[in-house]
Amino acid sequence: MKRRLSIHARLFLGFGITLTIAGILMVAIIYVAIRFIPSYQLGESTPMSPGTPVATGEVDPAYARYAHTVEIRSKEDVWATVLTSSVGALAVIVSAGLAAGWIVSRRSLSPLRAVGRATARAAGGDLGHRINAIGPGDELKHLADDFDAMLARLQRSFDAHRRFAANASHELMTPLAANRAILQVATPESFAELIPMLTETNERNIAVVTALLDLAAAEHAQPGAEPVDLAALAAETAASLAGEASGVAIEVEAEDGVTVGGDAALLRTLLANLVRNAVAYNRPGGLVSVAVMSDGDEVVLEVDNTGPLVDPATVERLFEPFYRPQGRVTGHARGLGLAIVRAIAAAHRASLIAEANPDGGLLVRLHLPRP
Repeated sequence: MKRRLSIHARLFLGFGITLTIAGILMVAIIYVAIRFIPSYQLGESTPMSPGTPVATGEVDPAYARYAHTVEIRSKEDVWATVLTSSVGALAVIVSAGLAAGWIVSRRSLSPLRAVGRATARAAGGDLGHRINAIGPGDELKHLADDFDAMLARLQRSFDAHRRFAANASHELMTPLAANRAILQVATPESFAELIPMLTETNERNIAVVTALLDLAAAEHAQPGAEPVDLAALAAETAASLAGEASGVAIEVEAEDGVTVGGDAALLRTLLANLVRNAVAYNRPGGLVSVAVMSDGDEVVLEVDNTGPLVDPATVERLFEPFYRPQGRVTGHARGLGLAIVRAIAAAHRASLIAEANPDGGLLVRLHLPRP
C-alpha cells in the first residue's frame, strides 16, 4: 500500500511550493520591469553621494571597507546585477519562509495530533484522558475541546450503563433468590402460607421487567408531531392516580387548550411517572403540584412536591436507572420512573431541568415544543 504524506507534510509542502512560485514570479516581474521599462542612457559619471555605485568603479572612501564594487558599463550589467540580487533575495526569503512555515504548521496542527493520540487511547478503553488544548481559539482548538466534551459524555454514559447492569442484575436476582429460599424450606403443611410470599416476589419481578421494557421502548421511541392537549392529559393523569396517593394531595393548575407535539401515550407515561415519583417521595399529608403553562413557542410542565430534603449533588443521578438516594423503597417502577421520564423527554426533544427545593422535595420542569 502506498504511504501517503501526513497532513503536516502536505501543508508544509503546499506552503513551500506556493512561496517558491510567488518568489519566482516576483523575480521575473522585477527583471522584466528593469530590463524593458526604463530607457537607459549610460556614460561617464563621477562619484555621487556616499554608497552610490559609480560607473568608473570608484567608491566613496567612507564606505570603501564595506562596499563591493560592481561595474556597470551597459544595460546587460544592470540586468545581471538585478537578476543576481533578486535570486539571492529569493533564496533567503524562501529559506526563511519555509522555516517559519514548518514551525507555524507544526504548532497549528498540534491539537490535531493530540486528538489522534486521545482517539487511540479511547479506542483502547481509556476514556478518562483529556486533551486540554491550549492556544488560540481556532477551528482545531474547538475540535479538541469538542472531543474532550465527547469523551466526558461517553465516560458518563459508560459509567451509567455499568451501574445500570449491576443494579438490574441485583433487582432481578434478589426476588429470585428469595423464591428459591422459600421453596427450599417449603413443606406440604406450610405451602398455603408461602403462596402469598411467592406471589409478591413474582409480582416484583414482573414490575421490574415491565419497567425495563418501558425504558427500552422510551429510549427508542420516535413520537410523531400530532397535537396533544397536555393540560387535559395532566388533569386526567392526576385523577387516575388519586387513589394511589396515600394521603398526599395532588393539585393541577393548567391553562386551557395548551397543546404540544408528540405521542399521547408516551406523554401520559411521562406524567404518570412524575406524579408517582412525587407521591412516593413525599411526607404524610404532603402535596404534589402539577402545572402546565405556555411560554412563547414552548409549553412548560412542572411537577413539584413537598418531600424530604434532596441533596443538590445527587439531583442529576436521580434520573439514572435504579438510583434511589434514600435506600430501597417500594415503588411502581423500582427506581426506573425518572429514567423513563428522561428518555421520553429526549424523544420529544424537550429540555428537562430538576432542582432540589430548599424546604424539601424536588421540582421537575420540562420545556416541550408546540406542535
